[in-house]
Amino acid sequence: MPNRVYDNILQTIGNTPLVRLNRVVSDLPCKVYAKVESFNPGNSIKDRMALKMLEVAEREGKIKPGGTIIEGTSGNTGMGLALAAIIKGYKCIFATTDKQSKEKADILKAHGAEVIVCPTDVDPEDPRSYYQVARRLQTEIPNSWYVNQYDNLANRLAHYEQTGPEIWDQTEGKVTHLVVASGTGGTIVGTGRFLKEKNPNIKVWAIDSYGSLLKKWHETGELDMNEVHPYISEGFGEDFLPENYDRAAIDHFEKVTDRDGAVMARRITKEEGIFVGYSAGSVIAGLRQLKDQLKPDDLVVVIFHDHGSRYVGKVYNDEWMLDRGFLEVKTVGDLQSGLGRRRLVTIDMNSKVTDAMNLMKKYDIEQVPVMLNNDIVGTVTQAGLFKKLIEVPEVKDELVGDIMEKSLPLVDRSMPIDRLTHFINKENGAVLTRDDSGQYYILTKYDILNAFSKGV
Repeated sequence: MPNRVYDNILQTIGNTPLVRLNRVVSDLPCKVYAKVESFNPGNSIKDRMALKMLEVAEREGKIKPGGTIIEGTSGNTGMGLALAAIIKGYKCIFATTDKQSKEKADILKAHGAEVIVCPTDVDPEDPRSYYQVARRLQTEIPNSWYVNQYDNLANRLAHYEQTGPEIWDQTEGKVTHLVVASGTGGTIVGTGRFLKEKNPNIKVWAIDSYGSLLKKWHETGELDMNEVHPYISEGFGEDFLPENYDRAAIDHFEKVTDRDGAVMARRITKEEGIFVGYSAGSVIAGLRQLKDQLKPDDLVVVIFHDHGSRYVGKVYNDEWMLDRGFLEVKTVGDLQSGLGRRRLVTIDMNSKVTDAMNLMKKYDIEQVPVMLNNDIVGTVTQAGLFKKLIEVPEVKDELVGDIMEKSLPLVDRSMPIDRLTHFINKENGAVLTRDDSGQYYILTKYDILNAFSKGV
């Protein structure tokens, strides 16, 4: 009801749009629709279950007016709880992990929550883990309620009552597949249960991360800690089994690499115009891995859990992507973009050699381009300067223009990166490139070797 007037922001939760995807699934044989959950007021699907869990806790007397909500959260559940707390008059304390994006923590703080950052690479039972920190706080703070979204069955109830019926109605009962990046289990189990009750033939596929134990548990019933190792993907996968899970509600688990999820998230944003989070990329990457199981008359619904604004410092940051080997680097321009707009340290040819020496020491660099009237006319290198100083110590008092070497090679941004190896040698430890505005950038031997070491 687009003309409806709401009494508060919580009434706008749910009834999110179902949007057909086109370019990123153009080679799949069937229609694929995304349930775009960033339309919720907290920009994620977690608003649904956050409000539901709080309402059930209130009904059961687990929290009283003016109390404190405590939860371990990667950010999105915390956002939903923070919104509910503002409207209902509660305080919030959230424990999160240091692998989560800074933006998530900052958003929670902006909504009045206290955020405690805990280490990722510890066992769930470790007192330092965000699970245990949240549990401890609940015992220490009077009139507080530990949400425990992982084992709180109101989590999956929210999706059974809301998300499932919405998808069924929006597809007019034609949905054949549901694909969800699964973490706490609430979304996939609650939605999947409802849809399977409507049509037992509907396939429910869960997307998991390498480093999570969920796929092996689903296939064998075994909780194998040997499956567990740190991973970068956010918002899904687990190193323990939340009580929200029900194997009967899920038909298959598919693992997706950290890289494939991140790269696909960027593709969705660029090719579909939907600014999505990390898990949305993983969902589409996983669906594409399963495309051979799809038929022309299938209708697939995928869940896009949250908004890309939570990941601007990670997935949508070229330097972050490049540093992890996620960015596909084909040209000099790709490499330079991934390194960001780093300041190019230069020196005027009429400066003293001692000034060049000080710059090298200050910035820990091996070569300094020499400028004259905004053009690069030469280079001072650490190796060349060292040799001159050994032979003639007084050279330090001369002008840079008198002792400079030839300029570093200037290469076009469109040059394939593998050709850079022809320009890096004993004489040249770096190359220069220039963007369309004429701004110079330097690519060092380290930058190039680092790019190649990450699979360029």
